[in-house]
Order: sequence, then structure tokens, then C-alpha cells
Amino acid sequence: MEIILKQDVAHLGQKDDIVTVRNGYAVNFLIPKGYATMATEPAKKMHAENIRQRAHKEAKIKQTAQEQATLIDGITIQIGTKVSSTGRIFGSVNNIQLADALAAKGFDVDRRNITIIGEEHIKETGLYEAEIKLHRDIKARFKFEIIAE
Repeated sequence: MEIILKQDVAHLGQKDDIVTVRNGYAVNFLIPKGYATMATEPAKKMHAENIRQRAHKEAKIKQTAQEQATLIDGITIQIGTKVSSTGRIFGSVNNIQLADALAAKGFDVDRRNITIIGEEHIKETGLYEAEIKLHRDIKARFKFEIIAE
């Protein structure tokens, strides 16, 4: 079944994408939750018109994201945390702490768009790398260092 996504759905597609999924997934989950609508011919025509009208606005948003990506690329932030005598962290460092550290530097980034590269949970001090998805096509990488407080 073809559907039009109303918002980003992880591992499926971005907002306004037309994707093919199984009937049960669309009818029982995506459409009732408001994540998608059925892609009928009239809906596809209206969707195409809406996309055409939003093209200019989208270009401006993409340019802003690109400018922010050039500012974020290559920066290094430090996150202080409590550490044991062996260098292991009490707890772990996650993307919420990264978003807070970036906000302190002046970058307003949604924590759900931050991905830690290489490891899911960071449990030791050191230098790591993360990626921020600023736009559907634009990603920025930055480094962060975990230090003992």
C-alpha cells in the first residue's frame, strides 16, 4: 500500500515521502496515529502542489541548516562528569547531555537528531565523535571530550 508520510518516521522515511508499506502496518499503525495518509490519486496531486509551493521556503531552511553545519563542524565540546579511580564514568554520557552542552555554546539542536558515532553508551573518559542531523540532507560532525570533574 502506498502512503504519504505526514511526519518523519524512523527507518521508513521523511515527511512528505511517498513510500510503500504493508497494508497492516499502514491501516493499523501509521494512519490511526496520524503519521501518514493513503496515497490516492487526488491525494498525490494535492501533495505535489503543496511540495511545489513549499520549495522556496525549503531552500531557505536548507541554507540556514548549511550555515549552522559549517559552524558546528569541527568544534570540540567538553563534558565534565563524575569518574571512578579507574577512569570509568558513573552512569553514561548520552545525547541529552550533548544537546545541553551544544545549547551552552549557542547551538539549539534537538537531542533526537544527535547520534553518537561508534558507541551507543559511553562509559569511559576520552575523545568521541557525534553527528547532528540538521536537515534531511545536511549533517554536521563534532567531537566531544569526556573529562573528570
